[in-house]
Amino acid sequence: MKPFFVLLSIFLLLIFFQWLRNKRVNWALAGRIAISGMLAFTSMGHFMFTEGMAKMIPEPVPMKIPIIWMTGILELAAAIGLHLKNWRKTTSWLLILFFILILPANINAAMENLNFQSGANDGPGTVYLWFRIPFQLLLIFWVYFFSLRPEIDKKKLPVKTD
Repeated sequence: MKPFFVLLSIFLLLIFFQWLRNKRVNWALAGRIAISGMLAFTSMGHFMFTEGMAKMIPEPVPMKIPIIWMTGILELAAAIGLHLKNWRKTTSWLLILFFILILPANINAAMENLNFQSGANDGPGTVYLWFRIPFQLLLIFWVYFFSLRPEIDKKKLPVKTD
């Protein structure tokens, strides 16, 4: 739930400050900065809670710790890649694929009642999926909408204040 609040808070703050400064909002830029901030935030968990996150990965998968570290690095790389014009499209498609690929780990963690921070089996359980699955879909939509739609970069729409 924390990543959702990070994403939304950054997005709303950027919209507010853009409007204050320019009386216009660059929606694409605000969306990309918000998801980059969220990715930077979530990547920290890969290094702070490595053992617990490794338990999220289904049992037959080997080398769980290196996978957790690599995905943390990939999240940071994606956070940067979304702002590099020549890399934005590739980064966006890879990020969408990443969000799809990590869903089984989240489902596995929920089925095991895993608390990814402690590694104990005292987590929220399958109730977590009622938030996580729609959140994964939101992230996919967010990346598509703010990074892949070509017309979004050209629009700096004024915000109505009536």
